[in-house]
Parts: sequence; C-alpha cells; structure tokens
Amino acid sequence: MSTTTRTWFITGSSRGFGRVWAEAALNRGDNVVLTARNTDAVADLIEQFPEQAHAVQLDVTDRDAVFAAVQEGLDRFGQLDIIVANAGYGLFGAVEETTEDQARRQIEVNVFGALWLLQAIAPVLRAQQHGRVLITSSFGGLMSFPTAALYGASKYAVEGLGESFAQETQDFGTKVTLIEPGAYATDFMGDSGDQTEPNPAYDGARGRTGEFFSKMPVADPTHTGDAILALTDMDQPPLRLILGEHAMPLVVDTYNERIASWQEHQPLTASAQ
Repeated sequence: MSTTTRTWFITGSSRGFGRVWAEAALNRGDNVVLTARNTDAVADLIEQFPEQAHAVQLDVTDRDAVFAAVQEGLDRFGQLDIIVANAGYGLFGAVEETTEDQARRQIEVNVFGALWLLQAIAPVLRAQQHGRVLITSSFGGLMSFPTAALYGASKYAVEGLGESFAQETQDFGTKVTLIEPGAYATDFMGDSGDQTEPNPAYDGARGRTGEFFSKMPVADPTHTGDAILALTDMDQPPLRLILGEHAMPLVVDTYNERIASWQEHQPLTASAQ
C-alpha cells in the first residue's frame, strides 16, 4: 500500500472502469482529476472528496482541450503521477456494415483520444522524471472477434501506441502498462456502445460471437479497483496486464496457435529471404 499521496488524471471517469478506479484512488486518499464529457456524472465524487477531486469537462477527440485539461490538472495539484488513458467505447458490427462516420468516430475516440493524452503528458513526465501511465486496451486488442473489427482495430492500435510510448519514455522514469480487461459487467455493450445496421448476411458471424461471449463469465468491474491500486504501487509494473482470469486462457491459446502457424510455415518464410 502506498503511503504517499499521488495525483491521478483519468479520462472517461464518469462510468465503467474509469469510475471504479477513480473511486479506489480517492478512497485511498489520492487526488484525482476526473475528466468526462459530462461532469455532472462525477458531481457526487466532487461533493464527497472536495479537496481531492477536481472535475474537467473533456472530449478526448479535441486535441487542444486535452492539452488544456492536463494543464488544468497541473495547476490544481502541482503534479500528475498516474495518467489513465481510459476513455473509449465499442462499435459492434461487420466490416461491410460499418459506415464511414462510425469507423472514423471509433478511431477518433479510442486511438486519437489516447494519442492526444500521451502527447500532452509526455513533457510533464519528462520534467517530473517520474510517472505511471495506464492505457485501457482490451483482450480484444490481443485477439479478434467477428462483428467487432473496428473496435478490435482500435485496440490493436492502442497496443502498438502504448508499447512504443513505454520505450520512448523509459529514460525519464515513466512506467507504462496496457490494461487488457476481459468481459466485465460495465455498460460497454449498452449505452456506451454503438451498433451498425445489421445485414442478414452476417447473422451467422454475429451469432458465433454472441455464443462465444454467452459462455464467458462476466466479472464485476468493482473488483478491479484493488488490482489497479496494487499495479500502481509496483516498482516494476508489467507492460501488459490482463484483468479477469477468464480471458487469460483464451489469449494464451490464441498466441500458441499463432506461434504454431508461424513455425509450420517457416520454410515458406525462409524462402523469401
């Protein structure tokens, strides 16, 4: 358990994981900059923790606003120790079904939203010579599912973004972890998500995905709070952390299959040398 008060900056803190992690940090005594598109959703936390919590209205797709929000957090608390790039949502539907506006919005929020925050925080971390960065990815950024292609593409992109950022900023004491949750009972597939207009041609693919997830235990997101606090207390945190034990064997099996396929076709690989 940390005995030092630290300051968190969390995007998407009004619901889901962002809300759970903000509450965990506040209850431990840390400060939190709570950013959300609608700050009314965190008004109760401001009332409960008036000295520790500070709300900033933020749309993460607005780069200038992200930079301004980071500066506001610095002005309020003096430094930012734990940065959580959490804002995002899921778009569900087949590739052919996805409209241009839907595709662009998914990437704007999930990928560019994270990118703008990393760009805004990098000079702060460099000046401080310390800091933790948590980036909410998904086990859907490690393996793909039919009728979730754009969401998966956004999380695969976040995986690459976070891994590179970790290597770029390690020289000034920054520790980065990509958080990869499995299935949790958030509103991820409810009010927070978006759906394409279904084409009956993809009902089979949609059904396979639905059947796959119907067999997965859905975990309680409130159980992740202690794990995230423990992660931020680690001297040497992992680059990647899967949340929810149900996701682990699925990801391991997927990577074992990939390795086996690469090895099986190694002669063809070598022939291109």
